[in-house]
Amino acid sequence: MNEREKKTLRELAEGQAAENDLIVAALVGGELRGLGETVDEREKPVWVALSSPAGERIYRRSVLFLVIVAMQELYGVADTELIVRSSLNGGLYCDLEVPGGVTDGTISAIEVQMRAIVAENREIGHCVVPKEEAVRLFKEARQIPKANLLNALPEEEVVLCTCGKHYDDLNGVMLDRTGELGHFDAVRLGNGILLRTPWNGAGLSLQPLLKQPKFAQTLKESKKWATILHCEYLPDLNRCIQFGKEGDLIRVSEALHEKKIAEIADRIAAGIKKARLVMIAGPSSSGKTSFAQRLKVQLRVNGLEPVSISLDDYFVNRADTPLTPEGAYDYESLRALNVELFNEHLVALMQGREVALPRYDFVTGERADGAGPRLSIAPEQPIIVEGIHGLNEEMTHAVPRGEKFKVYVSALTQLNIDMHNRIPTTDARFVRRLVRDYQFRASSALKTLRQWPDVRKGEEKNIFPFQEDADAVFNSALIYELAVLKKYAVPLLLAVKPGEDGYAEARGILGVLSQFDSIDDESDIPNNSILREFIGKSCFFTSSGDLRE
Repeated sequence: MNEREKKTLRELAEGQAAENDLIVAALVGGELRGLGETVDEREKPVWVALSSPAGERIYRRSVLFLVIVAMQELYGVADTELIVRSSLNGGLYCDLEVPGGVTDGTISAIEVQMRAIVAENREIGHCVVPKEEAVRLFKEARQIPKANLLNALPEEEVVLCTCGKHYDDLNGVMLDRTGELGHFDAVRLGNGILLRTPWNGAGLSLQPLLKQPKFAQTLKESKKWATILHCEYLPDLNRCIQFGKEGDLIRVSEALHEKKIAEIADRIAAGIKKARLVMIAGPSSSGKTSFAQRLKVQLRVNGLEPVSISLDDYFVNRADTPLTPEGAYDYESLRALNVELFNEHLVALMQGREVALPRYDFVTGERADGAGPRLSIAPEQPIIVEGIHGLNEEMTHAVPRGEKFKVYVSALTQLNIDMHNRIPTTDARFVRRLVRDYQFRASSALKTLRQWPDVRKGEEKNIFPFQEDADAVFNSALIYELAVLKKYAVPLLLAVKPGEDGYAEARGILGVLSQFDSIDDESDIPNNSILREFIGKSCFFTSSGDLRE
């Protein structure tokens, strides 16, 4: 190839960014590439903007490297520790350990150093080192989980990201210059730092800082569960599998779930004279339906007789369903449901009157009012309703807030790959959905990948804004689940070919799954496990994946 035909992607990206946005990477031949990479001028890259989900991850990963470099320059490599915990409040929360402890002054000093590095516009690059050398470097830096993971790799060389004399192993593409990393905010949270970066399609803008005490408490509980299981990092899980201890891990993980569900049921039972309507909501593949069934079991243990109402039967006729901007039926819109009829029935039931439930025909797209079963309930009989709008007050506007108990179900991954690389909750939920859609809906990985961005948009609009109004939060993630899901997901993801939509995303998830040892024996997974909703043989679902009546 003629040298004159080569240019960096950064050179080719000149002038491609929209206003209040930034080009952070490119897709070349379906592969995600950093802007510092050189390509043939004749290539036709697809630009990745900061405002896209992939772009937001790349930017956040780059800012994470920025804070690591800043801490090392302020305090030295051996005297600092940063552990990435979770996404929170449009940012990334990390635990910190620095000389003298974490104070407001500590966070201020780190932010000042980060902005100084931004002003210097340093180069972020890569270097290839022998695996043994990388393992030694990370052991000296007290990053033992990372050293253990690298040591288990079959490759003899490791690619590290670099910024001057500083290095790390962060999984994925990053920006190639620090000068573009100034769009962040650093906030102290307890003994840690919240790195807030642009999120949710906002371009270069930061979302408002929200108070999320319930969500933060759930993250704290997740960390506690990981400690109980002696499984904070991926090498811990792999070691457990290698030594044949996964059965015990599964049993304790499932027991933690059962105990939490029992605690929520106890709270509902204690307040049943006032709050009889139980609304359950959560994002896609969070295991809402299995949770609702297990909650009903625990409510019966408390001497209650819960009844369920399906929101699916309250869809408006298909002809009246609102449309997305692209012209498709928007079944996730609140307006896709007959909210007024639903509220009329709730009020009637809670007043002791009998109602004839509707029945929606998904083939004809029409609702027949009164065609469903007739239902009435006793004075202290709970009503269970599960759906994406469960936390939205507009969904149940005719019922006073004090007469409702709301539960938010999500899958907040407790397991980190290592100290600086986490497994995004979104990715874990996607793998669940991928496996379930293939198992029970005959959907290919390509179809699920194409649907996922719209699913995520719906969650951002209809679910996440209401999560702090929940009375209880249930974390449905299981620390061992990706080791089980791996054998189902990998063949499906490998079927996605270069050039197809979602190829880069499929490769990224394959990269994560490749680091897991597989759990092939599923005999220890109980038939009421949340995971059974996705892999099959659940006591709550038929073999075709339908909920048992």
